[in-house]
Amino acid sequence: MTVESTAARKPRRSSGTKRAAGAASASKSPAAKAVATAQSTEPQLVQLLTPEGDRVENAQNADFLPYVSDITADDLRGLYRDMVMTRRFDGEATALQRQGELGLWASLLGQEAAQIGSGRALRDDDYVFPTYREHGVAWCRDVDPTNLLGMFRGVNHGGWDPNTNNFHLYTIVIGSQTLHATGYAMGVAKDGADSAVIAYFGDGASSQGDVNEAFTFSAVYNAPVVFFCQNNQWAISEPTERQTRVPLYQRAQGFGFPGVRVDGNDVLACLAVTRWALERARQGEGPTLVEAFTYRMGAHTTSDDPTRYRRDEERAAWEAKDPILRLKAHLLATGAADEAFFESLETESEALGKRVREAVRTMPDPDTMAIFENIYADGHALVDEERAQFAAYLASFEEGN
Repeated sequence: MTVESTAARKPRRSSGTKRAAGAASASKSPAAKAVATAQSTEPQLVQLLTPEGDRVENAQNADFLPYVSDITADDLRGLYRDMVMTRRFDGEATALQRQGELGLWASLLGQEAAQIGSGRALRDDDYVFPTYREHGVAWCRDVDPTNLLGMFRGVNHGGWDPNTNNFHLYTIVIGSQTLHATGYAMGVAKDGADSAVIAYFGDGASSQGDVNEAFTFSAVYNAPVVFFCQNNQWAISEPTERQTRVPLYQRAQGFGFPGVRVDGNDVLACLAVTRWALERARQGEGPTLVEAFTYRMGAHTTSDDPTRYRRDEERAAWEAKDPILRLKAHLLATGAADEAFFESLETESEALGKRVREAVRTMPDPDTMAIFENIYADGHALVDEERAQFAAYLASFEEGN
C-alpha cells in the first residue's frame, strides 16, 4: 500500500568539516532520533474495502470490524445511494455557478465516502459543526440540498435552523468551527448528556491556531468531540507535506488523545472509525482525531484552477480509487445490487438535479430588513436604532427624495 510521504525535505550537505561533524553529532541526539523514527514509520491506514471493491480483514483494522458487523446489503445500497445523490447535487451546483446562478461553490468531488461514512455514523442527538464543503454530511442530516445554495446565491446567511437537524450553519472562517464544537461539547458534558459532537475541517485548517486551541481545550476538559479532518492533499495550492512534518493524525498524540488515519475513499471504513470515535466520546473517554485520507478531485472552489499547481497524473491515480466506483464494484461482486438498482438511481439523481436547478432559479430576493433579524436572542437597542435608520433610508427612495 502506497501512502504519500509527509517527511520534510533533506537538508543540503555542508562542505565545511566542522559543520558536517556538528550535524552528525546532532543527528545522534535523542530528539533527532525521535524525529527520524517518526518520519521513517509508514502511517497506518484503516481500510475495509480496497479500490477494487474487495473486503479487507486484517490486524490493522480488526478493532474496527465490530462497528460495521451489523451492516446489511440494504445498508450498503443506502450508502451507495447517498454518495451518488450527493455527487449529483454537487455537480449541479458547480454547473449553476458556471452559469452565473451562484456566486461561488466549494465542491466535494472525491470526498463522498468520507462525508457519507462519517455522517451515517451519527445519532440524531449528536451535533455537527461543518465547514463549507460538508454537503454529504448535510444530506445525512436531512438538510434540504436547496437550502445549502441560498448562501452561495447571496439570498440568506445559511438557510436552515441548526437546531432542527443538529447541523450548524456553514463556517467560512477556516478552523473556527472546531472551537465552537469544543465549547458545545464541553456544555454537553456539563449537562450530563450522552451525545457527541463532531467537527469537520480540512488539512489546511489543521495549521490554524484555532484548531490547535480546540485540541488543547478538548483534551484538558475531556470534551466528547470528534475532530474529523478530511485530508484532501491540498490546502488550496499547498500540498500536505508543506504543512506538517508528521502525518496529521499523529498530531493528536501531542495533545493527549488518540488519532486514527482512515482510507477516506472507503465509505465502510469511514463509518466504522467514526462510530468508534463517537462511542469513545459518549462514554466519557474524550476527543479523537480522525484523519480521512482522501483527495479533492476538483478545484478548491469554483474560483480556483488546480491545473496551475498539480499534475494530471496525480488526479488520475486518485480517480482509480474513486469511492463510488469502489462500492459499486463490491455491490456487484457480492450480488448485493443489480443493474436495475443502478438505473433507478440514475433516474432519481436526474430528478434531484432538476429540482435543484428550478429551486435556485426561483429563489426570491431576501427581505431588505432581514439583515437585522437573529442578531440577539432578546433584541438590542442599538440594532433597533439601526433598523429604524435603514428603514427611513429606504423610504426616502419611495418618496422620491
